Amino acid sequence: MNPLNIRLIQMNSTVGDIDGNLGKILQAINQAKQDAMDIVVFPEMVLPGYPPEDLIFRPDFLQRLQHASDVIVDASLGIMTVFGYVYADSGLFNSAVVAHNGHLLTRVNKQLLPNYGVFDEARYFQPGRETKVIAKGEWLIGISVCEDIWYPDGPYLQQARHGANLLINISASPFSRGKQAEREHMLQARADDVGAYLVWTNLTGAQDELVFDGVSAVYGPDGHVVARAKTFEEDVLSVSLTTVPSLHRRFIDPRWRLGPVDPHIEVIKAEPVQGQKQGKSSVPRLIAPLLSEEEELYRALVVGVRDYVEKNRFPEVVIGLSGGIDSALTAVIAVDALGPQRVHGVLMPSIITSQESLDDAWALVRNLGIHALEVAIAPVMEAFECQLHPVFEGTARDITEENLQARIRGTLLMALSNKFGWLVLTTGNKSEMATGYSTLYGDMAGGFAVLKDVLKTQVFQLARWVNQSMERIPHNILVKPPSAELRPDQKDEDSLPPYSVLDRILQGYIEDDLPAEELVSQQLDPEYVAQVIKLVNRNEYKRRQAPIGIKVTSRAFGRDRRMPITRRFE
Repeated sequence: MNPLNIRLIQMNSTVGDIDGNLGKILQAINQAKQDAMDIVVFPEMVLPGYPPEDLIFRPDFLQRLQHASDVIVDASLGIMTVFGYVYADSGLFNSAVVAHNGHLLTRVNKQLLPNYGVFDEARYFQPGRETKVIAKGEWLIGISVCEDIWYPDGPYLQQARHGANLLINISASPFSRGKQAEREHMLQARADDVGAYLVWTNLTGAQDELVFDGVSAVYGPDGHVVARAKTFEEDVLSVSLTTVPSLHRRFIDPRWRLGPVDPHIEVIKAEPVQGQKQGKSSVPRLIAPLLSEEEELYRALVVGVRDYVEKNRFPEVVIGLSGGIDSALTAVIAVDALGPQRVHGVLMPSIITSQESLDDAWALVRNLGIHALEVAIAPVMEAFECQLHPVFEGTARDITEENLQARIRGTLLMALSNKFGWLVLTTGNKSEMATGYSTLYGDMAGGFAVLKDVLKTQVFQLARWVNQSMERIPHNILVKPPSAELRPDQKDEDSLPPYSVLDRILQGYIEDDLPAEELVSQQLDPEYVAQVIKLVNRNEYKRRQAPIGIKVTSRAFGRDRRMPITRRFE
């Protein structure tokens, strides 16, 4: 029995770079043909990049996209190619193209359009209506797009009921913490439920705030993992499959008697390819290991920074180094994403800044091998206070003067950005963003917020993780109490609940939408709960003006959580 050789191309696309994406696709197709593959599968929206957003409303974009699609079809002489793009006909469709032996065999349009969280597909696409099966030799193949496999009664089920023994799903499934385990459990269940092979191909890389983790895989008819690609890397995964007698299992499974076979399913025949090698040898199956929780989160942040910088063509980045944990972790991530030669640190001490903080910041600079400079802000602060003295006379020093320091630092960082083209990486974490424990136009000023979706307790967890093999973040930074250091002897817990408590409240209120009563029932202090909820609601206006940052949780600030600024609901 001749094996069916399938290659999954886990690719990092750039949105709008049609020519660049096309070049990578054509190279992968040619290599697959040289390696005697029968089918090569690319992810959802691999040609335009995902999500293309309002680019797909531009006629010129759609025309170039269709031309590139035609080129891919022509290049598929001698092989079957499955790839994702935007198809414009009577409407716009999120489509999987099936090219075979140099011809367009069919298109499969996504039927279930996600319109929640970060997804806006109902804004752009019409749902597909037709379910199809492709006959290729002894294989009946059902092809679907991303969301169509997530629901137990999705189109794949009718394809299987019509005899499909191979299911192919192309996806652009973004990363969030815990999602990989949930996703793999779902995919294993789909394969096991219908007794068919399931080939699942996902994007990797990052696009703005989204990160795609890849982890493309093949699942056997019993639901077990047959092969798995790497996490957060471009990868090529090849498998050899032989048909299995799955029909007998379907005959005795009572679930197959509950739903009729749709008589309108179209069966499309893929004619044999002339001259294709017979007696092909099987390819070895590789199962890449999954990452630990800490490494998975850290790698997501590194990829998010690298792709944002590279795809937007920033030459280098700059970070304000305070001697604190957030800026230290941000610097380590930047170094791992770009290399130390492209990372600059700036120390901006005021009269409040302790020598301990300065020493810790310089120790970090030495550990990472990055370039850094020190620009004291005391003279600038003195000039501001002198200028404002006639207006502020008779008032006490308060948060106004504290925020002036942060705004001076933000101005200096942006000046360096303008002069040298460096991207300013902000260092605030999710706990600070949630509660407004940050300064608008101060420490929030910048181009990309690396830790925007990472809670403070997770910042410490990651910092300890990166120090496992060697001390990259100085030990003193890990053990000293967190402080904004904008007034003498200031500690974060002077203004906020302990982070171990604060982050539990934030996770429940923001990510799980739990009301105050439910949070209190989890043995959380009612006063803390009330305080935190009030802070979160009051500071929506700040978050709306913050730079975008990397989404790593199920509910990130920004496009993932859209709350009105003006409201009366508490």
